[in-house]
Amino acid sequence: MSVNAYEGGGNPLPVADVRTKVRVPLRFPDGWGTTADVFTFTGLADGKEHLALGLGDYVNAGTPLVRPHSECLTGDVFGSERCDCGPQLREAVERIARTGGYLLYLRQEGRGIGLYAKLDAYALQDDGLDTYEANLALGRGEDERDYTAAAQMLAALGVGRIRLLSNNPDKALQLAALGTEVVERIPTGVHVSDANVRYLRAKVEHTGHTLALPA
Repeated sequence: MSVNAYEGGGNPLPVADVRTKVRVPLRFPDGWGTTADVFTFTGLADGKEHLALGLGDYVNAGTPLVRPHSECLTGDVFGSERCDCGPQLREAVERIARTGGYLLYLRQEGRGIGLYAKLDAYALQDDGLDTYEANLALGRGEDERDYTAAAQMLAALGVGRIRLLSNNPDKALQLAALGTEVVERIPTGVHVSDANVRYLRAKVEHTGHTLALPA
């Protein structure tokens, strides 16, 4: 695989290329819809089938609004209230469509540990552990996500500077280290419920997520 040394970095970022682009109409359960240009890629470092959704006038967006969104089957598809992933996805698509930018849909279920392990972690959470403690009890990392593929996708799309839509400071740190200039980090809304407030509080306490939670 060919590589380019990213500006200001000491390690090369493997080069990825756009494989296909296809226009897809989107419709969410509340009836809101839009249209996305969905990009697929070759050469991604982890070999997974990540997607980039070009939303709104992303071509002329200047510094586009970008959200790296990790896949959550339970939240994104089935509407699980144990997390805030589904509402965050819905919010991000609408906000990005208004300003122009990209949603990077990353196949990193369960903060990188996979779907089955995530459900095993749910069982441990039912016994009293928080979401990070449960991952560690399974012998996994608190958060195993790697954003190399996200940086590759942005580079393949010709995007070097972004406004990052995220509550997670680690995303900004990783992308910056991989050569993507993060000019601004914009928090998402707070999607809190009785079912997920403990989960959200753990994200604030363990990893410094920017979430204003009720006392």
